[in-house]
Amino acid sequence: MTYCVAMSLDAGMIFASDSRTNAGVDQIARFSKMRVFSREGERVIVALSSGNLSITQNALNTLDQRARTGDSQLNLMNAQSMFDIARLIGDALREVRSRDGAYLMQNNIDSSANFIVGGQVRGEPPRLFEVYSEGNFIEAPPETC
Repeated sequence: MTYCVAMSLDAGMIFASDSRTNAGVDQIARFSKMRVFSREGERVIVALSSGNLSITQNALNTLDQRARTGDSQLNLMNAQSMFDIARLIGDALREVRSRDGAYLMQNNIDSSANFIVGGQVRGEPPRLFEVYSEGNFIEAPPETC
């Protein structure tokens, strides 16, 4: 089970996640469930992931690759708001689950995955979202930090 938590406070944001992916008698595997995308002075985006590791890795790597191409298509590095970034993550999650989900299901492997994504894009206040396995998301309002 993965544990991720994030809080948006007046003084800034806090993100924490575990790194354990599975455990057995002889083995404990680790992989960071936190990924940071940033461009100094312009944006900081933190994505915490839980659920199927191959799905979450694939979704984030897809977004990273698209951002590195430098074209004008909407991506993590040219999105104008954290809302747009939450939507991009949800879309990438849908895309990967749509492509791989049926194959995983054939072997009784759960393809569900979730993200907590937050950060700040220059020109707007810090924002925090939870992206569900279906790709939809909610924003954490100030009342629930």
